[in-house]
Amino acid sequence: MPHLLPTDASFSSKQELLDFNDSQVNEAGLSLETPSPEEPPDVSTVNGALDLDLPSPTIDTSQTKVFHNGKLESQHGADDHHGIKFVPTETEELCGWGALKPRCIQVFNTPKWVLFFLCIASFLQGMIINGFINTVITSIERRFDLRSYQTGLVASSYDIACCICLSFVSYFGGTGHKPKWLGWGVMVIAIGSLVFAMPHFTTESYKATMSEQTGLCSANQTDPCKESTTSLSNYMFVFMLGQFLHGIGATPLYTLGVTYLDENVKSSYAPVYIGIFYTAAIIGPAAGYLLGGVFLNIFTEFHETTLTPEDPIWVGAWWIGFLGGGAAAFLVAIPILGYPRQLPGSQRYVAMRVSEAYRIKGDSQETDPQFGKSVKDMPRLKNPTFIFLCLAGATEANLVAGMSTFGPKFLESQFNLSASEAATMFGYMVVPAGGGGTFMGGYIIKKLNLRCGGIIKFCLLCTVISLLAIFIFLIHCPNVPMAGVTDPYLGGPATDGPLNLTAFCNSECNCVREYYNPVCGDDGYMYYSPCHAGCSTVNHTLTQAGKKVYLDCSCVFRNLSSSVPGGAVSGKCSSSCQHMPFFLVFFFIVMLFTLLSSIPALTATLRCVADKQKSFALGIQWIIVRALGAIPGPIAFGSLIDKSCMLWQDQCGEQGSCYLYQNSAMAVYTLSAGVIYKV
Repeated sequence: MPHLLPTDASFSSKQELLDFNDSQVNEAGLSLETPSPEEPPDVSTVNGALDLDLPSPTIDTSQTKVFHNGKLESQHGADDHHGIKFVPTETEELCGWGALKPRCIQVFNTPKWVLFFLCIASFLQGMIINGFINTVITSIERRFDLRSYQTGLVASSYDIACCICLSFVSYFGGTGHKPKWLGWGVMVIAIGSLVFAMPHFTTESYKATMSEQTGLCSANQTDPCKESTTSLSNYMFVFMLGQFLHGIGATPLYTLGVTYLDENVKSSYAPVYIGIFYTAAIIGPAAGYLLGGVFLNIFTEFHETTLTPEDPIWVGAWWIGFLGGGAAAFLVAIPILGYPRQLPGSQRYVAMRVSEAYRIKGDSQETDPQFGKSVKDMPRLKNPTFIFLCLAGATEANLVAGMSTFGPKFLESQFNLSASEAATMFGYMVVPAGGGGTFMGGYIIKKLNLRCGGIIKFCLLCTVISLLAIFIFLIHCPNVPMAGVTDPYLGGPATDGPLNLTAFCNSECNCVREYYNPVCGDDGYMYYSPCHAGCSTVNHTLTQAGKKVYLDCSCVFRNLSSSVPGGAVSGKCSSSCQHMPFFLVFFFIVMLFTLLSSIPALTATLRCVADKQKSFALGIQWIIVRALGAIPGPIAFGSLIDKSCMLWQDQCGEQGSCYLYQNSAMAVYTLSAGVIYKV
């Protein structure tokens, strides 16, 4: 049966036209002879439709039927000798919402505008989920008394939701109205963002201010456990719900979104379109890191405070990004919901790509054209190329998910940076490495015109280069010495135990573990608090870069030969480690070549399966990648980082978040995981 073809349909070659005609007629069981090269078919336009002057098929052309506006019509009279006629279905290809399809918006009904709106959606998804959430991990731990493995579970909730929904979405969405699935998915992302920000508005105001005398050496220390006994750690489940909604909403974006683009452009342009789409998804996290770093410099309650971002109890305005990102996602979902099932002129691309998929498979392996039309087909995936691409993607996802979640925390610990400084530094690396690597990967495939085998070899080369660069983790910065934690007090400890925070110099101060406010002494040692340094007064007239200066610190000595008490400055001691520029360069290389292979690997996946299997295959691939990679990645990295913790928060006898990590152990654990996954 003849199919629809738009009036403005064009073919780049005569062979494409003949292949298209053959594929359509053969589906209807017709016999059509191909004209000889000496006598090319006459192509003309009759009554606004494409008319093909081809030898008549062996059927009664007097009853030839065509589609017109979605209805079958019989043709008689002047056009009968042509046999086949294509008439466009204009109403089905218009963009709009229900019956509202104004002519003025049809200018947006093109693949480029679809790409534009999908890029905004992927940008927002990346900014919210892979940017803001990874940036505010430390602040959420501090504000809601969470440990690293708990925040790792929050991060993994997104992938758990994706894994649960992928088979459903790829099966029903692949054969359904893709733009509607995409639009409602973006809407669910917006709802998830608002849910994630909700704990800020449902909890009491964050009271992080302490009186001037609270942290000093005094016999009248108040017990903070008597003032407040409430725990906020149960809000972990609200964060998990928000992430779960994020996962549900993002599921169609990277399965149906990719196939919708692939179906509506020429196969030679598909890698570029998909590369731009994924580049936006990479730039999104970079923007999230940069904006998140700015928001974390704003106090979470928007009122005046004596604290600074360098204070260990400072909590930035972590929730602002989720409100703004959620509102933007609502707005971008509206135009996506208005796109038709197929863009005008896309039928010829689909017909041409069916034959291409079969040519790639070759004669050695049969392809079932009915595969992917039933959920029962899931266990029948026996394509070795596809399976190994999925497993390779899972190992890369494990590493990328862990690194992106705890990368800022690694920089914060190794180089003694604040949370906002670490997030901003990480964002500066992600912008060129992630965005440039993703875009260049798609461009290189198009430029070199690589086939499936060549693409996989290119991915292998990128993996080897990033594997060599990851050994930069062998170089780490030593911890700044901290009295009672990494080094004993100069005067000797007063008690024995894993943490000797009480020494003879501060034994009369009645210091409490609940008040963590590190200071840097004149002797280069860091102390748990001014009280633990034995400081008794604050100099109101003298400050250093806006930091408080404490005097008469009995545990601080300017030199070993002097018995005169020294002073201390609020905040951590600055690190003397000079490895940061060298480390950032090689870490940039790791990220660049890891993401350089992402679009080529996706292109290889699309090319090694038949056209009817693409949505289903991408859904199965994302299930494997998330189940074996993105879900366990943050949890595993969080557990490893917890193992390297030297100083835990003490909340009235209960263990809270980690205050201080052992840098060498953190580097070794990260290197081990990276090498295993890359190999």
